[in-house]
Amino acid sequence: MGYKITAKENLSVIDFFMEVEAPHVARSWKPGQFIVLIVDEKGERVPMSVYYADKDTGRVGMFIRRHGVTTFKLWYEKQVGDELLSVAGPLGKPIEVKHYGNVVFAADAVCAQAECYATLKAMKEAGNYTIAIHSFETKDHVYPEKFLSKPVADEFYITTEDGSVGRKGHYLDVLKELIEQDKVDIVFAGGKLGSLKKLAELTRPYGIPTITTVRQIMVDGTGMCGSCRILYDGEVKFACRDGPMFDAHKVDWDDVIRRDSRFAEQQALARERYLAKLREKGVI
Repeated sequence: MGYKITAKENLSVIDFFMEVEAPHVARSWKPGQFIVLIVDEKGERVPMSVYYADKDTGRVGMFIRRHGVTTFKLWYEKQVGDELLSVAGPLGKPIEVKHYGNVVFAADAVCAQAECYATLKAMKEAGNYTIAIHSFETKDHVYPEKFLSKPVADEFYITTEDGSVGRKGHYLDVLKELIEQDKVDIVFAGGKLGSLKKLAELTRPYGIPTITTVRQIMVDGTGMCGSCRILYDGEVKFACRDGPMFDAHKVDWDDVIRRDSRFAEQQALARERYLAKLREKGVI
């Protein structure tokens, strides 16, 4: 049985939205968990963050970056009505949804932009005051507002590095101001690893709980391969099985960042070979 693509839409110069029919995921997924896609019989297992999971329709929405061979395949070769070989999940541990007070979600990359909406929706339903901070590079990277977390945020911010949309700067700048105003009880975040390291350094002196998605390279996504291991509070943990969201103050971010670049050269080579084939066919 395949998993039908039911919607697909461009979000920015590098990201797109895709929705698939996966009732087994939609029934049991909770914020903080992820799924794994396989495009076809020769496809790799690719972890994806979830934007929403609709129990009534059985559909799951995702934000995807056109970055590697699989994600380019999803954009160029798979259209609405086509099927994926596999959608596995939900995987990983869900976050604890309860009343915290003022809950911030900070996002500066595709996986976190999806998680921001899903997390704040659950937190608002639990009676929290919700604050969303979406950071992008430029106006060309900013998503259409209908895909952002404004409907579930009591306070909503967009920043761009060049100031072309919203405030100039980064979520760290906005968050620092909110902390100084004593408006932050807990922070959830995801996205660029370097930003998450700085986030941990920002919130640690204030003792503000900070829960972040640790994106490490996964192979199976179930804890068997060991590829996504991290150093956490002096112990080895696995992002897929023990996370993917962890206490940012206990993560060895230098080790996480180092391990994340292990296959950058091979990935770039595979991507260029695939895109070259598309150019030969006149697809791009």
